[in-house]
Amino acid sequence: MIHKLMVCFLLVSGVAMSQQSTPKDAFLEKWKNSKDYLLKIAEQMPEDRYNYKPTEREMSFKEQLFHIRGNMLWLGTTYFSEEKFDREQSNSNLPETKTEIIELVSAAFDTVYTQIQNTKDNDLSLEVDFFAGPKSKLQILNLLQDHVTHHRGQLIVYLNLNDVKPPDFVGW
Repeated sequence: MIHKLMVCFLLVSGVAMSQQSTPKDAFLEKWKNSKDYLLKIAEQMPEDRYNYKPTEREMSFKEQLFHIRGNMLWLGTTYFSEEKFDREQSNSNLPETKTEIIELVSAAFDTVYTQIQNTKDNDLSLEVDFFAGPKSKLQILNLLQDHVTHHRGQLIVYLNLNDVKPPDFVGW
């Protein structure tokens, strides 16, 4: 009986570990969950509250989402593709509707997912020029997720300040 339990445990843990065999695989799994969680948060806020901001110096709920999107596209395009990123073009035309902003955020997540998926595992150790000094592409991956997490936390506070229950946390 114990032998069968051990075999089952090893099989299950082996499958779980194989899903995250590299830092890139771990990032991609987390990135999908991060997308799902952020989109649930975006869906929770009523559209008539999308311009809400707790103080004048803060971005509105909609501006936070648009900022997250812009940062994802900047980092993904600049460091994980051959394309040239046009920050001005990307940051122009703040969408009017909740549906439009959600579609843009979703598409940005998908774009970055594809860019990272197409990156060779060995390339993550390459050093790139970054405004804060030389960084590895792996550090840029961490920054991508950290930036989303930072602003998502702010959006959760915005929901709570509007008496909107945030969705349950989606982790790994």
